Formats: sequence, structure tokens, C-alpha cells
Amino acid sequence: MIKNIKINSKSKKNKHPISFDEAVLVDSLLGTVPQRTREVLSRRFWLDARTKSETLESIGSSMNITRERVRQIEHAGIEIIRESNIFARAKSSFEELRMCVLKEGGIMREDHLLAILSDTQKGRNNFRFLLVVGGAFFRERESDDFYARWHVDERTAKAVHNALAGLYESLPAEEVLSEHDILNRFLKELTNVNDAYRDEEILKRWISMSKRISKNPLNEWARATSSLIRVKGIRDYAYMVVKRANKPMHFSEVTSEIVRLFSKKAHVATTHNELIKDKRFVLVGRGLYALAEWGYRPGVVRDVIADILKKEGPLNKEEILKQVQKMRFVKTNTVIVNLSDNRFFTCGKDGLYNLVQK
Repeated sequence: MIKNIKINSKSKKNKHPISFDEAVLVDSLLGTVPQRTREVLSRRFWLDARTKSETLESIGSSMNITRERVRQIEHAGIEIIRESNIFARAKSSFEELRMCVLKEGGIMREDHLLAILSDTQKGRNNFRFLLVVGGAFFRERESDDFYARWHVDERTAKAVHNALAGLYESLPAEEVLSEHDILNRFLKELTNVNDAYRDEEILKRWISMSKRISKNPLNEWARATSSLIRVKGIRDYAYMVVKRANKPMHFSEVTSEIVRLFSKKAHVATTHNELIKDKRFVLVGRGLYALAEWGYRPGVVRDVIADILKKEGPLNKEEILKQVQKMRFVKTNTVIVNLSDNRFFTCGKDGLYNLVQK
């Protein structure tokens, strides 16, 4: 069981946790810098009517100055803002913003944090600017392992990063965990973290910072490289369906489950063709497919019998029937007919069948 976890309805529903008007505050702060500096900051942080933020290079090119000069203007502008009276008077607003980040976990992905702060692009741009200017907020750049993220608590941030590394190492290469199980496993990795952060929504947001851990459409978690996570087409949806069922399935049933579970358009004929072509699936009966990873091997009944005799040596009819019917959903008579083919199998006086020696 997950201990110390409670559903925090506020973290789910509260899209406007800040009481002050971020647009008014941003405009006031920009009013403390020279016009050219204001233009640079507005273009860099997408604070005006432009369609997107701009790079140092593009701004420098349009203003006929170097990339480095643009960077210097941006840096100097932020310092001017931080030293202004307006910034000092906005102390309570920045503290409210800091407390909001703390309440939501102390560290979280940039896109998730901005989505909590505002439901408009302009609002998110304003808040990102305030996070940069605020001084109490620290941004971790995107890397191969993590998405860009913000934190206000160095100790918690370090603990979460270490826990995510431990969680990843604990995950099998090709196995999915339910949301309940991965949260439990993550909790075991977390140390020196305030109990107030042991909240289901916070834990899921922390896990989502990792690029190496992800979930599939069924809300199952695994390493991001797992074939159970990287769903690209009908074959992968079919694989997830059969894996989830943990038993052989008819291709028509697989099709129905793809539609039901994933709300994807799937045609019986198309699904059947994909199952035939994918080596992860093995035909084990009339239209029935199992996973090769379960120990099933491709081939007709004769091939299955041959594989069993190669592995086990001479066997009587009953033992062969028992083992074949673990691997194929076929009638007893079908197995007997194949055993009677003296081109491949021979039966000794002791009633034991063996392969014909060639």
C-alpha cells in the first residue's frame, strides 16, 4: 500500500493559484528599464504580440548588434529590475509565487508549473519572466535525462533527482508497473523529503520530470525505451492488448480491445495482417495469437513436436499430447495425425516416439 499519500484536489483543479495580476506586475517591472532593454526582454521572453520568443542571434541581427551584446543587455536589464523600487514593493507577490512552487512540490517541470500558474500562453510567458527575475527561483536546463524544471528548495531538488535515478535503475527493461506500484517504488527511493510532499499528484509530477521513465496510454509506467511505452501503430497496440490479457487471443478479439482500450480505429483484417508479420506474436490455434516471449515458438504442429522431442528425448503419446497442447490450441487428433507421419517421427516397441534420424 502507498503510505502517507493523499489526493490533493487543489493540485488537480486549482488553475489560478496566484492572487496578483501577473500582466500588471510584468508591465510595471519592464517600465524600470530603458526602451531598448525593454524591447530585448520582451522579445526574449515573448512578452509582446510576437508569435514566439526570439534567439539572441535573431534579435542581434535585427538590431544590428552582436549576439553577445544582446545577452549583456538582457542580463543588465534583469539586474536593473531587481534593484528597482517597484521590484522591492513586489516582494509579497514574489513570495506568493515562491510559496505556490513549494506547495506544488518545490520542484517541477517548467511546462507543468506554467500550466498550473496560467491557462493562457501570454500568462505563462509572463510567469516565466517573473520566475527568471525573481531571484529565489532556480531553473535546471533540459538534458538527456530530464526536462527543463524549476525549484526553490535545493535539498529537495537533489533528493528528487537521486530518487529518480534510483527508480530508473530499479525498473526491469521490459516490464510495466501500475501507477500504484511505481509510486510505491518511488517512495522507497525518496529520502530526506518533507512528508508534506508525499502527495500522489506531486509524486507523479516529479516522475514526469524524467525523460527515462514514461507511461503508456493505459497509465502503465516503465522505462521510456520499453516497447510497452513506445506505441507507434496497430502492432504495438496489439502487443499491449495481448500482454495485458496474459493469454492467447483471437485476432478479432485483439481488434475489439484496441478500439475499447485506446479509442483507435482498427479493422479486423488489418490487425490480423499485422499480427502475422510481427515476430512478437505466434499463431497457436485458429486465429489465436500468443506472445513469443511466453515461450511459444513459430511453426506448425509438426515443428512443435520436433522441438519437444529434441529437447526431451523419446516420449510416449500422452506426454507429447500434454506438451503440444500447452503450446498450441489444437485437437488431440491433429497431434496424433502428425505423430503418424513416419517421414518425421518413429515409434519404438516401447511406445516411445522419437525423431526420424536423417
